[in-house]
Amino acid sequence: MKSQVILRSFAQRAPEREALVCEGTRVTFAEFDRRTNQLAAVLNERGVRAGDRVLLFVANGVAWPLLCLAVIKLGALVVPVSTRLTQHEVAFLIRDAEPRVLCVSDELRALAERAAAAGSLTVLTVSELEAAAATANDAPWPVPHDSDDCMIGYTSGTSGTPKGALTTHNNLVLTALLNNFDYDLSERDRIMVTTPFAHRTAIARLYNTLTLGATLVIMPRFDAAETLATIVRERITVTGLVPTVARMLLDAIDGDASAYANLRMMISVGEAFPIDMKQRLFATLPNIKLSSALAMTEVFGAAVLKSEDQISHAGAAGRPVPGVEVMLADDAGANVPTGEIGEILVRSGVPGAELMMRGYWNRPKETAEAFHDGWLLTGDMGRFDAEGYLYVVDRKKDMILSGGLNIYSKEVEHAILTHPSVADVAVVGTADPQFGEAVVAFVELKNGMLAAQGDIVEHCRTLIASYKKPKYVLFGAFPKNAQGKALKAELREQAKDLATQPSC
Repeated sequence: MKSQVILRSFAQRAPEREALVCEGTRVTFAEFDRRTNQLAAVLNERGVRAGDRVLLFVANGVAWPLLCLAVIKLGALVVPVSTRLTQHEVAFLIRDAEPRVLCVSDELRALAERAAAAGSLTVLTVSELEAAAATANDAPWPVPHDSDDCMIGYTSGTSGTPKGALTTHNNLVLTALLNNFDYDLSERDRIMVTTPFAHRTAIARLYNTLTLGATLVIMPRFDAAETLATIVRERITVTGLVPTVARMLLDAIDGDASAYANLRMMISVGEAFPIDMKQRLFATLPNIKLSSALAMTEVFGAAVLKSEDQISHAGAAGRPVPGVEVMLADDAGANVPTGEIGEILVRSGVPGAELMMRGYWNRPKETAEAFHDGWLLTGDMGRFDAEGYLYVVDRKKDMILSGGLNIYSKEVEHAILTHPSVADVAVVGTADPQFGEAVVAFVELKNGMLAAQGDIVEHCRTLIASYKKPKYVLFGAFPKNAQGKALKAELREQAKDLATQPSC
């Protein structure tokens, strides 16, 4: 089911309905369809053809979804790029994706041109594209049917080189349709995006809007006070966010929360939503429902935890999405018994046809390694309980083996995060002459808060087994990628020489 065909149908059925809103800009479905035709004409004049790649190095605003659908109408592939990336990181994506055109926000032009300097890539700013599109032909584009590929989403690269996951129309549309059912969404919803479009969370909300004929309200940047004001002003009913954003919104709500009565649903994707934050959310906004999903760049929806299960099964990722098989496997590939930990494997039809990527862009070896008998090896470790709820324990490569015992870094991180002085933490393993590996905790403290290494260790003793507590605690900011995830490969490198130093 092609994305542009869905857009065209709503342009015909509800032409005057608002499709996109960002601050003072409002775009109806009829305008959405017409303006993407015009932008497609401009890109086509600049040489973009079916199968080409177009990088969108564009900040949040109506320009992003307009350019996204324009590229798709040509049968080309959208490559979302975070505007937080450095010149070096953008240059890597340019070399890997080999795009025909790089579309950039005006303020990012200089960085983009430096990143693209080694090639013959065309760099076009949003203002240049919009000016050219104003007088371009707005005739509908014929729908290309030779390929279903429409997007390349790059992995975060927390432990190595980012890889481009080939995403299809079926991936995006089918995921959205299942979301719409699971989250009880309708054309009457006004859905807010608080995260950058380079993230799957925002793209998923765009496709919820597109498949429903609903309205998407875009925050150009996240600011807690302005987001709350927009929720009231635009009568937002649904918002997609990550737990960090939810916490900042809760901190910013001052007094009576009745002004947010229209907000009925929060959809969370990303890191675990702490139970104390869930309890605080439900107490502050008693009419709100919270759904959280386990998804990744390669898998668009593996499990969902519905609102009614958020407290009773607070630590769970949820139950598998209908149509998605989830298996937990040991190192030999055999299914592990209920309650035991194994690698999470996911299968959903032929890769690319349902909820899994088709493969990695130009990486046949990595694609072959990622799949086994149709199962995608996620690299995540998890367990099922007796009721069929899936719990994610850790990344397989982040598991620490100390004294013959498995230590899951996420469990240690969750324990340390409950310390009142801790803002963020990342846990890795390092070589240890006595136990093989030792636990190292990199800890960022909240502004104005203090803690010593012994405080963190003693706090852990009350929550987790003694052998899991950190042997070393290092305070201060630690390296993260553009999505805010710890770069654990760099942290392991930093921790290499700790065995020669005194422990906690």
